Amino acid sequence: MYIQTEQTPNPLTLKFIPGLILLMGHSVDFESQEAAKNSPLALRLFEIDSVTRIFIGEEFVSVTKTEEGSWDVLKPQILSALMDHLLAQRPILLDTTEECVEEDIDYTDEEQKIVDQIKELIETRVRPAVAMDGGDIVFAKFQNGTVFLKLRGACSGCPSSSATLKSGIENMLRYYVPEVLDVQQIPT
Repeated sequence: MYIQTEQTPNPLTLKFIPGLILLMGHSVDFESQEAAKNSPLALRLFEIDSVTRIFIGEEFVSVTKTEEGSWDVLKPQILSALMDHLLAQRPILLDTTEECVEEDIDYTDEEQKIVDQIKELIETRVRPAVAMDGGDIVFAKFQNGTVFLKLRGACSGCPSSSATLKSGIENMLRYYVPEVLDVQQIPT
C-alpha cells in the first residue's frame, strides 16, 4: 500500500491519501482523543505525541499537530499507523451516525429557496476545492443575510481560512445569491 502525503495551506496539518474510500459520502472531524472514541483509526493516530486533530474525509485523512511537533518525526509514525490500520481492514468508525452541523431552522418558502441555492453552491463549488486542501466546509444556517459555516479538518485554524471565507466563498455566494450579505465561521 502506498499512502501519498500532501501539504495543506495550514502548516500544522498534513493530508494523507491512501488511494481508497475511507468514508462513503461524508466526513468526520475529531478535535480531541475523547471526541474520537467512535473511531479506532482516529484513536490510534491520537496515540502519537503532538497530534491534536484528526479529520477523516471520503478519501483522505488530515492530521494536525502542535506547533512544537516536527513533521520529520511525526510523518513516518502516522504513515505506519495508517498503513497498519488499513491493511488489517480495521473499521474507520464504529457508529456511522453523522454529526449534524446544520441547525434545525424552519425557513419560510422564500428563505428555503435561498438556503437550497447556498447549499448547492457549497456542495458543487466550495467543498471539492476545500477537500483538495485537506479540509471541509459545511453549511450551518442562513440568518438575516448571513451564511454561517463550520470549518473542519485543515481549514480549522488555517491562517488563510479568513481570506478563503471572505475573498472566496463570500464573494461567490454574494454574486450568485444577492440575498447573502455576509459569511461567518461558527467556532469549533
